[in-house]
Amino acid sequence: MRLIIVKAFLARERSIRKGKRVDRRAKVLDFGDDEATEYAILSHRWVGQEVDCDEMVGLAKMPMEERDEIRQRDSYQKILQSCKQAQEDGYEWLWVDTCCIDKRSSAELSEAINSMYRWYENAEVCYAYLHDVPEPRFPTAEDYEIYPDSSGWPEWFSRGWTLQELIAPSNVQFLNKDWQSIGDKRTLGPTLRDITGIPEDILIHGLDGNRPCVAQIMSWAAHRTTTRVEDQAYSLMGLLDVNMPMLYGEGKKAFHRLQLEIIRASNDQSIFAWHPNRENRQLGSILANEPSDFRNCGGMDDEVMQYIKKDIPEEELHSIEDRLGTFPITNRGIQIWLLLRPMVSESDSVFEAWLPCRSGAWPVTIDLALWESNYYRWTAGPYLSGLPTCSEVLPRQLRQVYLRYQDLPCGNITFEIDDSALTENGFTFCGAFPEFTGNTLTMTSTNSLCVKVYSDSLTNHHFAVGFGQAFGKDWIHVIFDEPNIIPQPSGWLLDKYFEMWYRAPKHAPHMNKARSGAQQVCIMQTRLPQTTRILQISSVMWKSLRRCGVKLEVFHDPGFGNVSGHWTAFHVNGTDDLGCDWQGLMMSDRQNECGSYAIDEVPSNFSDAPDGIKLGDYGHFTNSEEFCCEGNLFTDLDPLSLMADITPRQHRISSVNYVLVCKLTNVHYLNLCKPVVLSLPSDDNFKSLLISLSTRLINKYLVTKVTEYFHDFGSSKRYWCDIVKPFVWYRNERASSASEERLGDGLRAETEGGEG
Repeated sequence: MRLIIVKAFLARERSIRKGKRVDRRAKVLDFGDDEATEYAILSHRWVGQEVDCDEMVGLAKMPMEERDEIRQRDSYQKILQSCKQAQEDGYEWLWVDTCCIDKRSSAELSEAINSMYRWYENAEVCYAYLHDVPEPRFPTAEDYEIYPDSSGWPEWFSRGWTLQELIAPSNVQFLNKDWQSIGDKRTLGPTLRDITGIPEDILIHGLDGNRPCVAQIMSWAAHRTTTRVEDQAYSLMGLLDVNMPMLYGEGKKAFHRLQLEIIRASNDQSIFAWHPNRENRQLGSILANEPSDFRNCGGMDDEVMQYIKKDIPEEELHSIEDRLGTFPITNRGIQIWLLLRPMVSESDSVFEAWLPCRSGAWPVTIDLALWESNYYRWTAGPYLSGLPTCSEVLPRQLRQVYLRYQDLPCGNITFEIDDSALTENGFTFCGAFPEFTGNTLTMTSTNSLCVKVYSDSLTNHHFAVGFGQAFGKDWIHVIFDEPNIIPQPSGWLLDKYFEMWYRAPKHAPHMNKARSGAQQVCIMQTRLPQTTRILQISSVMWKSLRRCGVKLEVFHDPGFGNVSGHWTAFHVNGTDDLGCDWQGLMMSDRQNECGSYAIDEVPSNFSDAPDGIKLGDYGHFTNSEEFCCEGNLFTDLDPLSLMADITPRQHRISSVNYVLVCKLTNVHYLNLCKPVVLSLPSDDNFKSLLISLSTRLINKYLVTKVTEYFHDFGSSKRYWCDIVKPFVWYRNERASSASEERLGDGLRAETEGGEG
């Protein structure tokens, strides 16, 4: 370690102050062995421009003006007063972090940070300079007027690096602003315990004796801050007895690396006992994001085996400690044995896990969520505190699981909900939790679920629709009330919110599994209890916008056909269009495309055109896969009555070369001569037209694009076309509206009432 030569530094300062000639060759810094050298060490809060190593060494060689600027700094005076104190106490060497580390060398900086705890531990005395304490005595009570930004105590107690500087040295002397002694850590033990939360025996004897569990040590840093986010981790390495290279610029990954190093060197499971801040994520890595996640772990210890053993089968007791004490880090996650039980009955998605550590009288538990065979940390939402679970009556099982330590992708998801078809057909919106206004919901990592409840005014039945996100995926789920039970809407709403929250990791994969590749449109149909009606939920996701459009509708199904209640995905054109909406989506649900080319730089599929086909033709496909035209939008419909401008658009093809994929999978290259591409517009007028025709042209196909070209100069014209189904037509395929059945149900109800 590089140390200040106290005598040489003070001699140089006297010469400068008296205007005498300064020996430019005199050394004020030299290297020493921390194990063999008796030295003092300074702990302080960095304030203003500190004196660095280069300035300390080159001071005597600087021009007088530059030299005086450095000597007038508070940071230089701090070093000067430290040297005077060290000389007075009989020490020839002093270490000060600002000028004894050449931070231009990354290797030296890394070595110093990895060695710093030992350097403080081996110091004969540590001077803790409290620059903001004006009184000649140590503060004994919080004072927010004097220390408003550091929880009512001197700022030294709010900094990350000073934690190890308090614990490591056996002799810490506190000095006030004027360098007056105001006590040492042995005599101030009770006050320091109250300020820092560190037990007195640790303050006096350090960590060499009975080392606390990892979570408790982390808790001491929970309310401390550092200028660089990486230093939240680096400042704790010595306290946790681990080493790792410095990578400034890695951000919060430094704290993740620190935890992985601790796991490699220790079998202390309290490292998983953290609880996130309310600003933190709901689902993700088993590792904490920052020391503040351990803020409630001050009273934790790992003496808990006697509590856990009673839940272990007798034949497994002999190996339980070995199992619980071994958890290697693999590329899949942290492989570990845990005692698990479901958070709610009949659930295989969210579990409560017991850790072999305790806070108070009982073992610590954490919640885990299962996703794709791995377990992630799961935390209760902002509205679930105090709500009971049924986990008390469910058995625990000892399982070997993989805990993921990689963060999940996150980001807000916005739902745009259209439930007008429900309210227009006699369904009443009863409320939402949490409450919101309008039809737009934004789900975040900390507010990731909203439940809306609707009631049927005819039958008085209720159903709840949950809109949420989990594992970075959007999800929608429906729960109906129980038969013959009329729920209280407010209480039932909270109950369904609770149920959906704890099953969110199970609901999310359903939609995620249905979607694949370009399949971004999903439909789920569920039968309403004790009726002949179907609740249909249509969902489209625009990935680039993280926006999900949702349409809720009810249709009559007198045939009582099979309704799966599962999500089904469809190939739909236009989901990558930022300006797209429901009405502009076109379904490519037929596999008759022959190839593709680029129009306006956008890839487009095509099929061979039947003879005489025109833009705007609509019809159906026969069993032999031939398109049968039934009419044309331009000739069969009255433009004046539609009040819609559906003038075709003309496009350019971006490349003359065209790839043709035959049905025999052979690839041919064609040169298109004089290509002309016409397509139907995608503006609001055309979308309105599609809506107005949705009941008349249910389940019909529409020619939306026609390409006219010559194969060679002088040859006859050839045609390709795109034949798709407007999604709005498919969605309304069940043409009978709920209102028709409601009328019939109402007449039956009146008749039954008359007979009574």
